[in-house]
Amino acid sequence: MQRPEVSYARSGDVAIAYQAVGEGALDLVFIRGIAGDLLSTWDQPLLVRHVEGLASFGRVLMLDKRGTGLSDRVREVHSPETAMDDVRAVMEAAGSRRAILWTGGNSTGIGVLFAATYPEACGGLIIFDPTVRGTRSVDYPWSPTEEEWRTRLADVRSSWGERGYLEELVGEWAPEVAQDAGFRNWFVWHMRRSLSPGSALTAFRTAMELDVGDVLPAVRVPTLVIAHPLRPGPAQYTAQRIRGAEIARLPELRGVYTWVDDDAHRATIEATGRFVAQLAKPGGSDRVLTTILFTDIVGSTELVARLGDSGWRELLQRHHAIVRRELARFHGRELDTAGDGFFATFDGPARAVQAASAIGDALLPLEIQIRSGVHTGECEVSDGKVAGIAVSIGARISSLASAGEVLVSSTVKDLVAGSGLRFEDRGDHELKGVPEKWRLYALARGPSS
Repeated sequence: MQRPEVSYARSGDVAIAYQAVGEGALDLVFIRGIAGDLLSTWDQPLLVRHVEGLASFGRVLMLDKRGTGLSDRVREVHSPETAMDDVRAVMEAAGSRRAILWTGGNSTGIGVLFAATYPEACGGLIIFDPTVRGTRSVDYPWSPTEEEWRTRLADVRSSWGERGYLEELVGEWAPEVAQDAGFRNWFVWHMRRSLSPGSALTAFRTAMELDVGDVLPAVRVPTLVIAHPLRPGPAQYTAQRIRGAEIARLPELRGVYTWVDDDAHRATIEATGRFVAQLAKPGGSDRVLTTILFTDIVGSTELVARLGDSGWRELLQRHHAIVRRELARFHGRELDTAGDGFFATFDGPARAVQAASAIGDALLPLEIQIRSGVHTGECEVSDGKVAGIAVSIGARISSLASAGEVLVSSTVKDLVAGSGLRFEDRGDHELKGVPEKWRLYALARGPSS
């Protein structure tokens, strides 16, 4: 196959490199794991055969994630929400309105969040050997422990890019071909071109902070989970929580790449082909993952008494103008305003938290304080209206916030890991009409210690 041309999509201020491989009515977006470099990909025939296998079903969009390969380098840890925006930017630049996402490993969160947030743009989701939590927990025992992550990060910080370290890594990730001198040499240069030492540290820290377990039930698109034969637990965990998800199993595989083993590669492409063949024609879901924001003015009754009706109306008009300006700036959608409160939705939790914070700051010159509540959950969408338990949870969280406070659910806190936002634990709370207790967190202000 001729090496495809490289194009760039703009995602905010970051340029994301991508290639379009093959053609057809169907689009597949191939989101690779922790590393990737579009140019050196084509120097490895085993990896090329995987891309060609996917391209046999339609057009493949393959991208270098931000911070890797030919895409702009970034030094800050980024959230799955940011990476999801990058995928959307690539699809828009390539003229793709709907695509199947093929991903896995520590890029699982990108696919899961995209499928749950944009079901109308996601025709299906294929996940190989998923990781939905980067760090081990009681109910997710397959990821590294915090101590194991500290060791890994220290090794990456001191040794990334050195031949000895990368050759040890190829023995860990691709033991099937680790003794092949040609493959080892390609792997070393591919990893060097994929990630600089600083970018590698950022990428591994991003993988460590991943947590999209709470999002899995909100995925409503057809999903295929391909289990790793040596560790089926993560695949079973993921498939059990995504409604209607199918599981495919592979023959023996020791490393993390299906494409280095003939039998595993063949089984992977066959499973992908069967799944693609049975997908229904486009038809968007009426249930989507949505971030809810509620705000209201603290002490509004006292303000009315002090200002009088005329003064209150004037203040309220200025308040509404500021709130709407900030909602527009962070791509929020106003759904309702009742008196002195706003109800808005966002397609990403970090933007909702940032909007709430910006609204509060912008209202201070008016001597107005607001309370804000943010929650991310599955909602029913009909005729532009949003309903469901997630809306009730968002409203209850807002009612518990103190003056000037942005209070969020644990789901929001987990999803914005890597965004730079910091939170203070506010403990467990019972939310009226909502089952079980909810852990809440307040947005922390000021510099980190």
